[in-house]
Amino acid sequence: MSGSDPSELTFMMGEFRAVFPTDRQYASNHMWVQAIDPRTVRCGFTAYAVRLLQDVYFLDWVIDPDTPVKLRQMIGSIESKKAESDLFAPAAGVIRQFNQAVLEDPALINVEPYARGWLFELSTADPQWLSPTEYLAHLEQAWEVAQRTIKGQMNDA
Repeated sequence: MSGSDPSELTFMMGEFRAVFPTDRQYASNHMWVQAIDPRTVRCGFTAYAVRLLQDVYFLDWVIDPDTPVKLRQMIGSIESKKAESDLFAPAAGVIRQFNQAVLEDPALINVEPYARGWLFELSTADPQWLSPTEYLAHLEQAWEVAQRTIKGQMNDA
């Protein structure tokens, strides 16, 4: 599903519109990545992730800046109204810095996920990012799984 604005795509999560910009690439763990220079990207949560989490209120990193990381290595944790989750590196590389503003006010993730709510900067050599259209296809598959999970949890209650 795409929007009428060519600078963004829209994915419908039921009644909720998850909008994401086409000026960046994406990781399968629902992070966006935007190049800062040829070897460094800024990373943050997509609108899809923010919607699933709902109302982020705590963020913690378990590594320090300038720490090498492996793909899918745990780098921190997040708590929100809906979930407590570990956070994983979207690619192998070196975490250069964390967004101090988000550590001080995790609510920035809720209101500005593609701007002031970014999470960290990562230097990486050869990442396998998804294009915006590839991420949209990934969302369609992920949403089916999420809906089955949500329905299963409701049936267990």
